[in-house]
This record gives sequence, C-alpha cells and structure tokens, in this order.
Amino acid sequence: MKSREDIKREYRERQKPAGIFCIKNISSGRLLLGSSLNLEGVLNRHKFMLSINQHPNKKLQHDWNEQGPDKFIYETLEVIEVKEEAGFNINDELTLLEQIWIEKLNPFGKKGYNLNKNIRQV
Repeated sequence: MKSREDIKREYRERQKPAGIFCIKNISSGRLLLGSSLNLEGVLNRHKFMLSINQHPNKKLQHDWNEQGPDKFIYETLEVIEVKEEAGFNINDELTLLEQIWIEKLNPFGKKGYNLNKNIRQV
C-alpha cells in the first residue's frame, strides 16, 4: 500500500492538463476565455478570487456579485493531448489553440469579459 507521502508526491509530479477554458455567465452569455498550462489550478484560482471579491477582471466580478455564483459555469473547452513525437511543443500548441478559440468566440465587448487577446494565464 502506498504511503500518504507517496500519493502526494505522485499527485504533484503528474502531468497537469493544459488547454482552453471559459467562465460563462449563463444569464447574459458573456464569457471570459482563458488558457493555461495548468487548467485545474487556474480554474480553482478564478473561483477563489471571485468568491473573495478580489478577481482582477472588474466586469466579471461585478456580474458575479450582482447575479450570484449559480449564474456562472466553468468549462474546459479543449485539452492539449501531449505527444511524444519530436518537435512537439506544448507552448506552441497552446498558442495555436488560443488563436482558434479567440477567433471562434470573440470574447470581447458585449460578448465577453476579455480585455485583450492575451488570454494565457499561469
């Protein structure tokens, strides 16, 4: 049987999913589009920041405060499949996906909460 420390170490060392996500206001349809090399971590951070009224996106925070958390959903739109082939670069893959999803959803102005095309988050 694995020890608690072994389980923790394996969890920390595992490959974290990278890809594209959105936080969507189901009342208005507005969304915040983002990308990250660690989807789990970034979504948890967004949820936490909204819950303590400290989210850096003031429009999103305002709508969250006015409408409540039950009016928002968190979606993973696409996860990068890591390939073992020569020349594969996860950063390049993520950059390409960012461009595709920005063009597809255009999450700016009345359609979204994004302020610019830099959607990568740590």
